Amino acid sequence: MNFKARIYRVEINLCVDVPREVTDTMKPTKGYIRIKGTINGFNFIQTLVPVKNGPYRLFVNFIMLKGGKAVEGDEVSFNIKQNFTAIEKQYPMPAQLLDQLQSTNLVDEFEGLSPTRKKDILKYLSYVKTEETLQKNINKVLDQLRNNVKNVRIP
Repeated sequence: MNFKARIYRVEINLCVDVPREVTDTMKPTKGYIRIKGTINGFNFIQTLVPVKNGPYRLFVNFIMLKGGKAVEGDEVSFNIKQNFTAIEKQYPMPAQLLDQLQSTNLVDEFEGLSPTRKKDILKYLSYVKTEETLQKNINKVLDQLRNNVKNVRIP
């Protein structure tokens, strides 16, 4: 949907108000509306933020300003539509975990875990800061796989 809006400042952020006739055609998820669109022909992906007793707000970042050749106070053209593309974050398998799964012949057991369980394990391991803690948690996973624990968990 097309609309024009003037860029204004709220504290340190630049933004525009999105007309209700545009947002009324969209379905919010937890109050927010994920969108993709253009500002003066420049593509962007962003989220509309609800405002109490007001229209949804679209924050305009520096990249959008530069790409849309706009500055604060300009009236700019927008063309937006709801973005239904799911965001699925991927977590890489640490090399140490893969090496140890292979050396202990537990790769099949790990791959037999549910996708959610594997993702939870890899997510947790991706946030570990020290090698010592990483190894300790890998050992926990390996022990549970050796003992055929169906609900493998860390920490």
